[in-house]
Amino acid sequence: MTSLFTRLQPAQKFRISIGDIANMLRIPQHLIVRVECWKYVVFVHRRDRGGQFISYRKLEQWKNAVACQIQKCLDIPQLRKLWLDILKDYRKYKKQYSKEIRQFLRQIRLQHWNTLLQKLRRSTG
Repeated sequence: MTSLFTRLQPAQKFRISIGDIANMLRIPQHLIVRVECWKYVVFVHRRDRGGQFISYRKLEQWKNAVACQIQKCLDIPQLRKLWLDILKDYRKYKKQYSKEIRQFLRQIRLQHWNTLLQKLRRSTG
């Protein structure tokens, strides 16, 4: 488990619906019997093929939670540390991150970095 995973605590904090899972898997909702949020993965009981494990990192909630953490950073050193944690998580679980999520998080980080930089310049200038 990485420090980012520990920080987000997806099993306790994410609210995952059958509709969310169906959208992600691109299947009709009626094929999902039940969704169980385990400590490290989501287990989906499906009518058509039994059980299926899904990484929290593949969920939209993961992307949003990481983006929220980025936006909560109060200064550049805090943002830099968080970004290093995100990069460590990405390197360890590369297959669980889509290209779109990586690009989205980079964009959010860059925007927040610029915002923090402007605040810093205003406060020192």
